[in-house]
Amino acid sequence: MDPVTEDRAPEPLTDYAQRLTHRVRAFDRRHPLLWDLHFTGFWVTAALIDYAGGGWRNNAHQLDVPGWLLLTLSLGLSAPLLWRRTHPGAVLAAMVPFALVNAWTGAALQAALLQLVLVYHLALRRPLRNLWWATALVIAPVLVSALRHGEGTWDQQIGSHLMSITVAVLIGATVRTRRDYTEALEDRARRLETERDQQAQLATAAERGRIAREMHDIIGHNLSVITGLADGGRYAAAKSPERAAQALDAIATTSRQAFTELRRLLDVLREEERQQPDLTPQPGLTDLDQLLDGVRSAGLPVTTTIHGSPTLPPGRQLTVYRVIQEALTNTLKHGGPHATADIELSYEEKSAVTVTITDTGHGSRTDGTSRDGRGLPGMRERTALYGGTLEAGPRPHPERGWRVRLSLPEESPQ
Repeated sequence: MDPVTEDRAPEPLTDYAQRLTHRVRAFDRRHPLLWDLHFTGFWVTAALIDYAGGGWRNNAHQLDVPGWLLLTLSLGLSAPLLWRRTHPGAVLAAMVPFALVNAWTGAALQAALLQLVLVYHLALRRPLRNLWWATALVIAPVLVSALRHGEGTWDQQIGSHLMSITVAVLIGATVRTRRDYTEALEDRARRLETERDQQAQLATAAERGRIAREMHDIIGHNLSVITGLADGGRYAAAKSPERAAQALDAIATTSRQAFTELRRLLDVLREEERQQPDLTPQPGLTDLDQLLDGVRSAGLPVTTTIHGSPTLPPGRQLTVYRVIQEALTNTLKHGGPHATADIELSYEEKSAVTVTITDTGHGSRTDGTSRDGRGLPGMRERTALYGGTLEAGPRPHPERGWRVRLSLPEESPQ
């Protein structure tokens, strides 16, 4: 075993004491009155035993104190402890007259030392400025006893009581500091737990948005292609069965491609661990030709113009691919018959790229989004990841159709 770990392991006795203390405090929080009754009852019983058994005579300055007065002083110096936690200052003030009488008569009951319990609670629950007058109240009976009976020197009597008060204050301050520190740690733990839950919710929302964008791009595009192929195949079925068969083959191919991409995306959501995860990459610029072939087979003529050499990282390639895919999908949906599309890609240095997709469609389209509202917002979100800009809108009059322009700036050095 590692010696460091062994040294840090709690001792059985310490661990037991901590658990016992935790249980006692938990019980006290649930039943404060019951604990106060037990605490007060113990000291009242001790005071009465000191009175009835005659133990007070060992320290008394005068032995001819009436019994009724001794009983009254014993109860007056112990019974008020029942309210020590809620009103420590008032309880101390109420005990002072009994302590003064105790000192004046010379009874010197040991119950007078219970005033130190009130000093402890003042240091534990009240501002420290209250300790000045509390110290004066506790010292006052000592001065009365020294003036009236004159036993011992001043420094012995006053010094010993001041030392006792100091110890009570230090204990109360220590417990108070530890309690405040524990509460601060618990509050911090609660805030960290809340922040962790909020971050998890934000991460979940972001992941849902990403998955929604991917599913929109995959399903929306492929269904648009399949719809175009089905319409073309229906018209060609009567006049050209061969063209209809080609359309069916293209539908089957597009459907398999959509199924493969959708399965790859849904695999991410599986909770079970896979021994051999799917390492198929996301679509990029190398898949652009396949995308254009599918769109052309669906009945949309597409021309491409490329300037420069593509040197984009995979993330930027996916953004360019999805924007082109979404623009062509919208043209298939809204462009109407006889629409054409043109794609112009300009590759620049440091992974900067500009893509312009224009079409000549004249279908009804107002915002460039699909009915689910994820088309244009999804493209803008992808573009914002790389600090780029995306413009989408109708072409200027008198030209017809729609234009989408994507611009990704130079990649910042890491």
